[in-house]
Amino acid sequence: MTPAERAAKSLGGQIGANRRWAKEPDRSAATEKARAAFASKFEREADPDCVLPLPERARRAENLRLAYFAQLRLRRVQTAARRRDQSGSAA
Repeated sequence: MTPAERAAKSLGGQIGANRRWAKEPDRSAATEKARAAFASKFEREADPDCVLPLPERARRAENLRLAYFAQLRLRRVQTAARRRDQSGSAA
């Protein structure tokens, strides 16, 4: 996909998302199922056999959630550094 095609696709997605959210009276309710599924992913990972007490499972799931978002931040930093290096070597 060319940069122009990627930009057009991205703009199309933004337009669709903005139109959808413009019609939504309760955004929190609209995303509740997705947020619950996302949270339960970490609980299943922390305790796949459901043997831990709920407070311990919740604690471990929270640590997994924090690790997930830290990994996303790390990837973002690495990508930014790689792009800086590539643009600096091209100059």
